Amino acid sequence: MTREAIRLVVEKGDRLVAWLKDQREERGLTMRDLALLLSVPHSFIGKVEQAERRLDVVEFLTYCEALNVSPVDGLKVINPAL
Repeated sequence: MTREAIRLVVEKGDRLVAWLKDQREERGLTMRDLALLLSVPHSFIGKVEQAERRLDVVEFLTYCEALNVSPVDGLKVINPAL
């Protein structure tokens, strides 16, 4: 993978994480609240939102379900053609 390709992947990941954080905040949830909904330590949410930890596909779907948002809407943030 070229440096440019890596940069684009990182940029898309950052936009998706920002969207997830915005969705959490729009619902008035703290990181601790979301952690309780997901049955994970609150540090997990912090690591995701600080881009220290990436979500796999199943985790992304579960995260969206806990936030009551469409995962497709999140994917459209990184690929508007969907």
